[in-house]
Parts: sequence; structure tokens; C-alpha cells
Amino acid sequence: MLLMLTAADGHRLDAHFAAPAGKARGGLVVVQEAFGVTEYVKRVCEFFAGEGYAALAPALYDRQQRNAVYESHDDLAQARKLRAGLVWPDVVKDMAAAVERLRQYGPVGVVGYCVGGSVAFLAALELQISGAVAYYGRDVVEWLDRKPRCPVMFHFGERDHLIPMADVEKVRRVYPKETHVYPAGHGFDREDAESSRLARRRTLDFFQRHLGSRAA
Repeated sequence: MLLMLTAADGHRLDAHFAAPAGKARGGLVVVQEAFGVTEYVKRVCEFFAGEGYAALAPALYDRQQRNAVYESHDDLAQARKLRAGLVWPDVVKDMAAAVERLRQYGPVGVVGYCVGGSVAFLAALELQISGAVAYYGRDVVEWLDRKPRCPVMFHFGERDHLIPMADVEKVRRVYPKETHVYPAGHGFDREDAESSRLARRRTLDFFQRHLGSRAA
């Protein structure tokens, strides 16, 4: 389902929404990869909705270009251009709008992939949320001197061509129990079934602990 969000500065952005069956156990903001709110991101929303969460994926590229969705690696150059054009304070405003839209469903968490992994950690630093899970976020290492406002978890691939293991080890030194590394490359949630299953199980366990179980 397509929704419209309004950020604090008046910017309006699209968001894909997936509702759970029955009463939600909480809300999850699902943050896009560099390719935008793709069919893969929508499937991730449906996955979490199937686990009892109201899932919302905001279109973070809308400030630069509306309907910016790239389903093929042939479009990587344009996707990277938009990713580089993200302005972090504006991203926080857009994320805040998504978080507030989900408050009606209970505690709110954030899970993000690729650039969305960086945004998930940024949300943990800036917003009042209950938990954040960052999948292969390249920028996380730049913000390790800041303390998150909520519990966090990190997933990385040991063969990630975008994130050196030296950076992963920096994250692990700060968050030794919350940092998980898999025998996979970048984007493994959609490309490596075994690593994806394990990471998703850990992610669901994390959100069950910090957002709570489904209400009766």
C-alpha cells in the first residue's frame, strides 16, 4: 500500500506500507538500499508484516527525485549518485515522519539495508525508537563516537567489497555482542539464503526482546 508522509519541514514523501494480520506487536521502519524502495524492499516489508509488525518503507530519494527506483545493477551509477546526494539532517526528518506514523501500532524499531543500514544506526542516534538493526551500513563506522538512544544490532558480510573488515572490527570492538559477521558479500539478505535466514532470525529475536511480543 502506498502512503504519503509529511516531514517536519513540510516535505512530502512516499512510503510503502504493509499491515500485519490482527493486532500489531509494534512498528518497523524498513529503510531502503541504494536502489530505492524496490520490489525487494517491499518484500522485506511483507516479511515483517507476516511476523506481526506494521512495516513502512519511506522513499528517501524523494527530495532529489520522485519514484527513483532501480531494479537492475545496470542502474548502479544513478543509484550511487542519489545515495551520495542524501543530506543526513533531511534523512532524519524523513525518518522521524515514518516513525511517528507508526506510533499508533506500539513501540517502533528501525531495520535498514546498505545505505539503509547506515540510516538505521543514525535513527538510533537521533530518534526516540525502541531498537535498530543495521545491515551492512558503510557509514556506521564514522559515528562510533556517538551513543545510541536504544539497543542496536549490526550484520556484516566478511566478503563485502564496500566495507573493509577493518571497519567491521571497529564496530565489533564497540558492540562485541551485537555485531554479527556472515560468510557472504554485500547485500546478502537478498543474495545469500543461508546468511539471510540466520540474520533474519537474529533480527526477529532482537525486535521481540526490545519491541515486545504480539499483544493478545
